[in-house]
Amino acid sequence: MKTVIIFDHPYTLSASHNEPHNRSYSAAVAQSTVDYLTIKGGEVDIIDLNKDGFDPVMHPEDLTAWRTRQSINAQVDDYFQRLMTADQIIFIFPIWWEVMPAMTKGFIDKVFSKNRMISKNPRVVLPKNPVIRIFTIAGTPTLLYRLKYGNPIMKALSRGTFKKIGLKKIKWHNFNAEDESPKKRQADLNQIQKYL
Repeated sequence: MKTVIIFDHPYTLSASHNEPHNRSYSAAVAQSTVDYLTIKGGEVDIIDLNKDGFDPVMHPEDLTAWRTRQSINAQVDDYFQRLMTADQIIFIFPIWWEVMPAMTKGFIDKVFSKNRMISKNPRVVLPKNPVIRIFTIAGTPTLLYRLKYGNPIMKALSRGTFKKIGLKKIKWHNFNAEDESPKKRQADLNQIQKYL
């Protein structure tokens, strides 16, 4: 089974080791996911957007390429080819101001473009129909995020993106690391298989 992880955090995956001023619970979740999948014998391909220097901005020439079904650039093409072979795709990112960071949004805008569609009715972009997992890390408690803010991540990604392109196997888990004790945070990391 092949998993492609799209990871978005400015500190990159290297921030998974709890070092002062270079630590990220998002990175810790990503690294625990990689470790578990690798131990289970899976193939894991990591797209670390910040490490790759991915440009999330849709520039005028990018939009023209998108609209005319042309290649945006080699990096975007490479990302898409890697997704084509995935059995599951896992997005891991922090929630900022109740939504995804710019890198994740730009990845979706550029990689899932019109020229990728292999069928229009029904819409199909990824023929292997991979499972989509979304792991978010937020300061807002999950229940409050659902009730007060209406779960914008799942509205945008599940309903507004993936279901529109024929991907219906979508799972979301939110980690509330900010309000948890170090012991609980570590326990969540040790039980990452519950969400895979």
